[in-house]
Amino acid sequence: MKVTVERADLLKSLSHVHRVVERRNTIPILANVLVRAERSQLSFKATDLDLEVIESISAEVSPGGVTTVPAHMFYEIVRKLPEGAQIVLEATGDRATMSIRAGRSRFTLQTLPESDFPDLAAGDMAHKFTLAAADLKRLINKTQFAISTEETRYYLNGIYLHTAGSAKNLTLRAVATDGHRLAQVDLPAPAGAEGMPSIIVPRKTVGEIQRLIEDMDGDVTVELSPAKIRFTVGSVVLTSKLIDGTFPDYGRVIPHANDKLLEVERRDFEQAVDRVSTVSSERGRAVKLSIAPGKLTLSVTNPDSGSATEELEIVYEAEPIDIGFNSRYLLDIAAQIDGDTAVLKLADPGSPTLIEEKGRHDALYVLMPMRV
Repeated sequence: MKVTVERADLLKSLSHVHRVVERRNTIPILANVLVRAERSQLSFKATDLDLEVIESISAEVSPGGVTTVPAHMFYEIVRKLPEGAQIVLEATGDRATMSIRAGRSRFTLQTLPESDFPDLAAGDMAHKFTLAAADLKRLINKTQFAISTEETRYYLNGIYLHTAGSAKNLTLRAVATDGHRLAQVDLPAPAGAEGMPSIIVPRKTVGEIQRLIEDMDGDVTVELSPAKIRFTVGSVVLTSKLIDGTFPDYGRVIPHANDKLLEVERRDFEQAVDRVSTVSSERGRAVKLSIAPGKLTLSVTNPDSGSATEELEIVYEAEPIDIGFNSRYLLDIAAQIDGDTAVLKLADPGSPTLIEEKGRHDALYVLMPMRV
């Protein structure tokens, strides 16, 4: 195998692929990336047995071939080579090495045989639809913060993706919760999503997709079955196993009878919460909201360091109420609201609060209160 390729192309491709590879591996081949050269194309494949990424780039190939090399080391070498360099990759079947040449630099990496490299057989993907990258980005960005990191409740360690609503008004819905807060975002269901299985996309897969579509304007093709999902983003194909578990009936957590409505300028509220929480304890993080007609008083008391209060003007006409929240969770939710005004729908100090952007109902957030 002999390949000549531009450094910029190689680096971009390896930056997508090497992230999938776990740094600590008990199986040596999983630390490697599969390098395949054929017909003016150089392709890379990496996997952790749950997630697989394949990307192809154009290159001068003569002759073709296939091998595997340590993924992180390969990426670091290419990253440190000078910009604009032409890189030559060479491997021969009789020696278990691949050489990397650029200008006066030369590296030799140990290889492992391609036959050892696992294949994440995708099987039949019965459902296929196309989403604008901006829509997928919105689904992920507005729910990802609420994904649970608690390994014992593994079925909460991802985003629950499913269709909701009636046939006339079908939506593609993303939900995430960690038991303390819940995020739900809807968008009109794309053609092909009808009848799709309800799936839980793992946290790591969500993070990889988020990075891939960060600066992208085009469309993303999504294929899925009850066990796997595949995203095609330009020249990158990412296939992932899904979480094999049952997502809880989140609808029971969403309050529908909260009749105390509070409207507040989102930016002012976010900044005030951030300021008063400066004195909160690392463990507690509790901020108290004392709500009365026209006025919201935010307060934090920390026996070890002091206290803080701040007042905001609000629109509120129900009876006064005192309620406490984790300030970090409040800030996370406030950051998801794009408009100027946030609406908090409250019931009582012990019941969950519903938070939405004023005038929009395609995204909602539920936050459990704290004792203060």
